[in-house]
Amino acid sequence: MKFWKPGTEAPGISEERELNTEATGSPIIYNPHTALSIERQRQKLPVFKHRNNILYMVESCQTVIIVGETGCGKTTQIPQYLLEAGWAAEGKVIGVTQPRRVAAVSVANRVAEERGALLGHEVGYTIRFDDCSDPQATRIKFVTDGMLVREMMSDPLLKKYSVLMLDEAHERTLYTDIAIGLLKKIQKKRQDLRLIVASATLDAKYFESCLSGQPWCVLSPVPDYVKATVETVVKLHEADEDGDVLAFLTGQDEVEKVVSLLQEQARTLSKHGMKKHLRILPMYSGLPYPDQMKVFERVPPSVRKVVVATNIAETSITINGIVYVIDCAFVKLRAYNPHNAIESLVVTPISKASASQRAGRAGRNRPGKCFRLYTGKLPDSTVPEMQRSNLAPVILQLKALGIDNVLRFNFLSPPPAQTMVQALELLYALGGLDNYGRLTDPMGLRMAEFPLSPMFAKMLLESGNFGCSKEIVTIAAMMQIQNIFVHRKFAVAEGDHLTMLNVYEHQKSSQWCQKHFLNYKGLQRAMTVREQLRRLMNKFKVPRTTSEGDPVVILRCIVLGFFANAARLHHSGSYRTLRDDRELHIHPNSVLYAEKPPKWVVFNEVVQTSKYFMRDVTAVESSWLVELAPHFYKQAKVGHRVLEDSSTEGNPS
Repeated sequence: MKFWKPGTEAPGISEERELNTEATGSPIIYNPHTALSIERQRQKLPVFKHRNNILYMVESCQTVIIVGETGCGKTTQIPQYLLEAGWAAEGKVIGVTQPRRVAAVSVANRVAEERGALLGHEVGYTIRFDDCSDPQATRIKFVTDGMLVREMMSDPLLKKYSVLMLDEAHERTLYTDIAIGLLKKIQKKRQDLRLIVASATLDAKYFESCLSGQPWCVLSPVPDYVKATVETVVKLHEADEDGDVLAFLTGQDEVEKVVSLLQEQARTLSKHGMKKHLRILPMYSGLPYPDQMKVFERVPPSVRKVVVATNIAETSITINGIVYVIDCAFVKLRAYNPHNAIESLVVTPISKASASQRAGRAGRNRPGKCFRLYTGKLPDSTVPEMQRSNLAPVILQLKALGIDNVLRFNFLSPPPAQTMVQALELLYALGGLDNYGRLTDPMGLRMAEFPLSPMFAKMLLESGNFGCSKEIVTIAAMMQIQNIFVHRKFAVAEGDHLTMLNVYEHQKSSQWCQKHFLNYKGLQRAMTVREQLRRLMNKFKVPRTTSEGDPVVILRCIVLGFFANAARLHHSGSYRTLRDDRELHIHPNSVLYAEKPPKWVVFNEVVQTSKYFMRDVTAVESSWLVELAPHFYKQAKVGHRVLEDSSTEGNPS
């Protein structure tokens, strides 16, 4: 293994104005003149002068670590260099992983444009529930790291790949770490498989041991970074400086709040005769795909584009025209607490690596500035997702890949022992593991094939036995789609799961959805996801059944999958988990929020803001928990005692 760090000397300013270094999402009509222009752009990128060196290192070594500044062209160019050097000969594929779906799609778009190819042919992508690639024709394939791990289940040695490039490895996502651990094993069997680990801010020495312009800062931190973000954008606009703005916030709520405030400011500024108009655009993962692509559209000189984004825009996405970056210094991360078995979204300070990535979004085509709304020290790197996630899906997939002793697996960053224990206990309770910790056949093997959490997989696989597979597959599909705004007229007393079923079954045309404030594109995507889940259920011969309007059988089936996420109403008005008596509250977006609180509920996940809020909540009966998950609650003494007391009272609901 060798460590290679390309130089980062930037082109001249006049040249930079011509560059379009990575995925922009802008449509390009292919013709000979455009091709020549793109070829010149490629040759001006800093990575180009190291092309031969990189190819030599890949030829000579099984694993190469590449650290290159943001914008040097590593993401888009290295896969093309490998293709041109013959690494995709004889039907082989060059794979490139991205931590996020939007990055995989947009970078694939850009590379296809540079190749003058139709997306999905020579260059393609595969993300969850969306495969835009051709098994026979695709030579460069962009995938999320989770999809790469899933591919290993059907092709354990990844025989179709000649080179795999793990891009943005510094993010240390759950599946990046898993992929590296598995690829180390695969490389022992396949001496011909090459691995490239790439990033702009990678701790190269650490990875090596595991595998064998200046920003501007404010003088003091701001008390309210949401308000300060709006004020900074307005000051920049009033200064009449050229250039678009990219502002980083933690989540959808903050993004939408800032977008709304800036739109109000834009109307006020236009009345005062400002030369430029503001175009305010949100950017977050739950946004419909066409709306995400709007941030890449070019704007006329009389318009300043302001993109308000989560960390989805932090890496591998280049938005043309961005000159100013506003960094709030926080990010919302998923964190799992093994002591109470609650996985929640937590707002936490970003790392130095992330701060560098955010600053690197400015000045891709001309000199830029980063306005940081904080002072003080930041952690060197983000805690790897492996150490802050529920490991039940990971352990299930590792065991499906034949790795029985998961405790001895060579994790890049070993997770806490308690997290492993909790995951094993949950999988055992779901019937995915036997008394010896081995994958059960057929339940465990089938659960591993679903691209969903084990709880959803269990619910789907057992739905035929409950007589409601038609309804359950719809609910599971709807729960994978974010931000389908629900009008109260669709709400049902049982809770969010049946409300989503109600919305799906009543949907009609796009005009009808618009009239009722529903996300039509999201509902269309739910139909696609539902069809894929339906095919998996057919593969495992899950009976096609319907509840015939009886909600009880549907609710009982949901409990069978989500019994671990059960809570009871406390006399204080809050809820308490059955596992460890943790205080929870119903999320304001739930249809149960303004209603009389039910005594017992199950939920999909917990979000932490000012309190711990349950999302996707459904009312259940305690007798169902006693019946469907007796062994699980015997392990949680508090929950078992409460359930027994409830059953004794003779009033299970």
